Amino acid sequence: MRRVILCLSVLVVLSMLSRSAIATEPTARIVTLGDSITKGARTGVKQQETFAALLQAALKEQGRDVEVTNVGIGGERTDQALKRLDKIIALKPGIVTVMYGTNDSYIDMGKTESRITVDEYRENLMQIVKRLRKAGVKPVLMTEPRWGKTAGPNGVGEHPNLRLEKYVTACREVAKKMDVPLVDHFQIWTDAETAGTTIGDWTTDQCHPNPAGHRYLNQAIVPVVLKTLPINK
Repeated sequence: MRRVILCLSVLVVLSMLSRSAIATEPTARIVTLGDSITKGARTGVKQQETFAALLQAALKEQGRDVEVTNVGIGGERTDQALKRLDKIIALKPGIVTVMYGTNDSYIDMGKTESRITVDEYRENLMQIVKRLRKAGVKPVLMTEPRWGKTAGPNGVGEHPNLRLEKYVTACREVAKKMDVPLVDHFQIWTDAETAGTTIGDWTTDQCHPNPAGHRYLNQAIVPVVLKTLPINK
């Protein structure tokens, strides 16, 4: 009899623990996919200051039970993102933000062409969107922020924005063609610069956002993600 009571007690405890675990599971998971700009953390930027961390905090303030997982990798391009997309999908996110272009478009010293062509970049973005949707994941495309005015020249002596802008245009085209939500950071930073802001002051090195830059990124992301998240019941 004592064994029966003990077994029943164990089952009750396990049931309570199981219900507790379910109750604490987030109602939505968001993954931020991208390069070092998405990764965010670097000298001068703490993990909690990145746009991914700020996004989670902002959504929770809005009453949304959301977990944001940052999977940004420094130096990554869209072709490399495709190779690890199955691992991203395995995280079972509801939304994946996708932000690439700075590395894809860059011309290294001693080279005359971008690391991958704008057509390859466009096709890679389309494949990322298709594979995410096939897995039941909602993609949100994002353009990269604009380089600061005093950024050093690329391999052919151009300001990096000249080449990046072509890839930004391609990203916008993919978003429109495939009816994907778009956060146009490049345009927001361009408008700020046109209005007189020194956007280099939003970065650590004319490229990577500093804590202020991440706050501006997050401000643009939050309303788009809120529209994409399922409605609270």
